[in-house]
This record gives sequence, structure tokens and C-alpha cells, in this order.
Amino acid sequence: MAIIETVELRKVFRSIVRSPGIAGAVRALFSREYEEKVAVDSVTMTLAEGELVGYLGPNGAGKSTTIKMLTGILVPTSGAIKVAGVVPHRNRQANAANIGVVFGQRSQLYWDLPLRESFELLRSIYDVPRDRYRQNMAHFSEILGLDEFMGTPVRQLSLGERMRGDFAAALLHDPKIVYLDEPTIGLDVEAKEAIREFVGRINRERGTTVILTTHDLADVERLSKRIILIDEGTVIYDGTLARLRTEYGTHRTLVVTLAETYEEFAVEGGEIESREGNIVKLRFNQRRLSAETMIRRLLDRYSVSDIAIIEPEIESIVRRIYREGYNESAVGSPS
Repeated sequence: MAIIETVELRKVFRSIVRSPGIAGAVRALFSREYEEKVAVDSVTMTLAEGELVGYLGPNGAGKSTTIKMLTGILVPTSGAIKVAGVVPHRNRQANAANIGVVFGQRSQLYWDLPLRESFELLRSIYDVPRDRYRQNMAHFSEILGLDEFMGTPVRQLSLGERMRGDFAAALLHDPKIVYLDEPTIGLDVEAKEAIREFVGRINRERGTTVILTTHDLADVERLSKRIILIDEGTVIYDGTLARLRTEYGTHRTLVVTLAETYEEFAVEGGEIESREGNIVKLRFNQRRLSAETMIRRLLDRYSVSDIAIIEPEIESIVRRIYREGYNESAVGSPS
């Protein structure tokens, strides 16, 4: 069952064009010229209940604008949008009850209050039953380690502590959908891991639908099976990570540990990336040769003690698509 649906969703920002100087300012009072910037253009997508989707794109691609329309903050210029059966900008209160939002650069916590009191205020705003509130706080504290700083004013929390607090705050009222806009930006490795674990468990255990926008593609690889790529306001790819790897990740690398020392090393169809002693990295095009064929050719010529296959990094694949554009007819061309 679809929980989020958009059809030909479009957002255009209109601004006044001002000529320089006093004359330009006076002229603008009587005759105004406008310029339009298309931030989101004809975005159509459907998300099922319980999906965890990575919504990706370069800066200025339209990710945050899409999220703001889904939350009801912005009104679409045209197109249709429904979130859990509600049109967000027409019924913001009902929509707010269905969603939780975490913006990496903004906080919904109260700056001068202890974290505990911020949660109490949000409990009251969302009218969360006291028993359910206690259950949620116990669960979130276990995963996010909130107990050690629950009495600390938000302004004194580190970035990692504040972000953990924001995640708990966004989920206190058991929303059906959570929007995460750059949730791990600026966090250290330990804090990122805690956040990823939390998001994964909430999605698995509660069936919460999650849309994740991020530039940290490690988040996407860890959490999402499906990704939607947007560029210049338009969706250019909607599918699985596995399919994207197959289409654009044309090369694999074999890491070979030789059981004996060989002065010369070569395998037909493979390109040596590096060699350190008896460890060789051998790159090959999977669209021309299967890994099985490469390994068979390798074992026919050399004595080997260990073999590992390195998949292409999703970051390099997405970077290539941003640079070249997504073109199915060009899939399989050299990386």
C-alpha cells in the first residue's frame, strides 16, 4: 500500500529582478520584472509503507525542496501530493501527526531547557499517552544512550548528543513517516554509527517509512535498498542499489594472495592495479568477463592461497552519474 504519492510535482520560486542603483529601485516600484527558478520539476514517485529510501542528488538538486513540500512547509506550484492520505499543505495539523522530521542543520529541541524537558513539552504537544511516552523513551535511551545527558541543557550538548536527542524527539509520537535531511552531517564515526543503528531498527521493528537525504553515501549503503536520484529538479533514477551497481559499476577488483612468488604475473582480461609482494589487485570488466571466468583463468596459471572480490563503491558510481547524467543507452561504457 502506498503511503507517499507524488504526481508531476513541481515547485517554481519567483523573484524580482532588480536593476542596480536608485533608478533601478524606483523603476521596480512601478514596473516589476520577475525571474523564475524551477527547484523541482515533474517529480513522480510512490513509496510503500515501511520502505527506507535514499533520496539523493547534488547541492541544489531539489532534495530539501521536495521534503519541504512533503512536510507541508511549502505549497507546490503544480502537481499532486498525498502523504498517508493527506494533502500536506491543506491539512498541516493532520500531516504533522503522521510525520517526524530531522534536519541536520536545525533542531526542534528547546535551546535553554534540559533535554528531558524538551521531550516532555513535545509529549504534551503531540498528546502522547504517558505510558506510551515512557515505553518510547526507554527504547530510545537504550539505542541512543540518552540517559547520560538527559538533564543537560540542549545548548550545552555536543553535536552528536543533540542529533541523538533530535532523533528521539522526531519519533516520540510514533509517526508513520520520518524525513531525514542530512541527519549525520558533521558527526564523528561513533555518533554516525549510533544514528544508523537507530534508523535501521526503527524501520525494521516498527515499520516506519523513512526518506533519507544525504551526501554521506555510507548511510545509504548501510540502510537503503532503493534509491531515487534527482538532478536539476528531475528524477533521473529510481531503483535498487544492486541494479545501479550492475548498470554503472562495470568493473570489479580481485584481490589475490599468491601462494608462491612469481616474477611475472598476467591474466588475460585483467589489469593489474597494484602489486605488493604476493598480494595483487586485478581489475576486470564484469560485462565482458564473469568473476568465475577470471578466477578460473587465474587458478589455471598460478598457485593461490586467497581470493577476494571488491565491489565498486556506490560513491564513485553516483559521482559518475552526477557528472555524466544517467543514460541507460550508455550503461556499460568504461568507468
